[in-house]
Amino acid sequence: MQKNRYKSILYFISSVILVTLVIQIYWNFKNYQASKQQLVNEVQISLDNAVDQYYEELAKNQTFSFISNPKNLNHFSNKQLDKILKRIDSTQKHFSRSNLSDSIKTSEISFYRNKNIDSTKQFIKVLQLSDSIETMLNISEHDSITVSTNTNPFETLTSKIVISISQDKVNLNTIDSLLKVELVRKKVSADYTLKYTNGLEQLHNNNTCDTLTIDKSQLYTQSKSSYLPPHSSLKLFFTNTTITILKKNLLGILLSFILMAAVIGCLLYLLQIITHQKQLAALKNDLISNITHEFKTPIATISAALEGIQNFNQENDQEKTKKYIKISSGQLNKLNTMVEKILETATLDSDELQLNLEETNLTPLIHTIAEKHKVNSPEKNITFINSHENIWRKIDVFHFENAINNIVDNAIKYGGNTVGISITNTDLHILIEIRDNGTGLTKAHKEKIFEKFYRVPKGNTHDVKGFGIGLFYTKTIIEKHKGTIQLSLDQGLTNFKITLPNG
Repeated sequence: MQKNRYKSILYFISSVILVTLVIQIYWNFKNYQASKQQLVNEVQISLDNAVDQYYEELAKNQTFSFISNPKNLNHFSNKQLDKILKRIDSTQKHFSRSNLSDSIKTSEISFYRNKNIDSTKQFIKVLQLSDSIETMLNISEHDSITVSTNTNPFETLTSKIVISISQDKVNLNTIDSLLKVELVRKKVSADYTLKYTNGLEQLHNNNTCDTLTIDKSQLYTQSKSSYLPPHSSLKLFFTNTTITILKKNLLGILLSFILMAAVIGCLLYLLQIITHQKQLAALKNDLISNITHEFKTPIATISAALEGIQNFNQENDQEKTKKYIKISSGQLNKLNTMVEKILETATLDSDELQLNLEETNLTPLIHTIAEKHKVNSPEKNITFINSHENIWRKIDVFHFENAINNIVDNAIKYGGNTVGISITNTDLHILIEIRDNGTGLTKAHKEKIFEKFYRVPKGNTHDVKGFGIGLFYTKTIIEKHKGTIQLSLDQGLTNFKITLPNG
């Protein structure tokens, strides 16, 4: 039941992470598409504004007008006006000759201007009309040109004749300059090229894009300006729109990434907590099972001894009674030791455990531990090697001896037939090593071997006694002595290495 529940939680968290990723990717994609369309619209508006400005500037220099005014003096004849219109027609090949001279009397023609005569003189200079309006140039400004500052608006509108000179070709460089100003104003940065087509020819401006491959560009826009000549088009092609769009959406992308990372991180952290709780539950069950087994054996032994004294010692045999009492006392001491170990474990993680440090010779201490295990386990080949007879250091003798004893005891229980113990003294540190040729530990156990209540899994068996707190206790005591303990597995050897700073 618990296993199925854990799987359900795992599947749920995985599904939420997957859905979060899909939603964020979809949201960023739609945001990218919207920004892409917005960029196209902004460039479209900029291009149209640039084209409109181009033709507005062009119209200022290539448009002039006449006003029919019967009150003006007759300064030039129909023949002279006809020459002006002919010269205009010869300058613009696509214009047809106007028949204004046939319908307008010279006595009704006057130049109209708003401020001064400069524009009219410029028009005369450009068209080189000295042969046809020589009389005009020799007349003073006030006599030759009527300044209509008080003209009736309706009269001006109905009597004005406007002549505008247009061109089928466009100057792409000028449009490009105007377009750059518009793009800067809209804060748009993109490489582009302009392509103008009027049915007869194609023109490209010299820009950063490759003019040979612009038709393969992924993104372009076309000017919708009404000023463009009929049957012509002006297109703008992009090359690096992705970078531009990403720069504009950088804040949104970062916020999306932070949100996604936060959600996924929280879910993974939750999964880690659940996994850890599952492991703790397994350790708790294993610990309860081990404690029950460890306590049950001495309790059963004591119960049997007491029953023997009560029911099977009717002759009051003192020797038998002492034997039963001795067995019971030994088992009670064993129970007391196990209870103390459990209580000690509760204080290891806190500062309540205080060490009683005293200067001690480590060589004879380690040698005594080795000799004790030789006696208790004669079937094992236990050796002791030391580099110096006297290696002094301040330690808590009781806890330090228990720490070393735990490692040697584990080597005898889990290891092979050979156990080696050595102590080496250098200028910097003291090195204590406990080696065995057992293969009971693997790399999978290496990282967890020093955890509280951890025991190497052996199924539901209890041939090896213990609560899984021995190595945790050893690691804690060594660290309280400012030392370190490491486990290395190499070539069929298990080596516990304890390093203590010398001094």
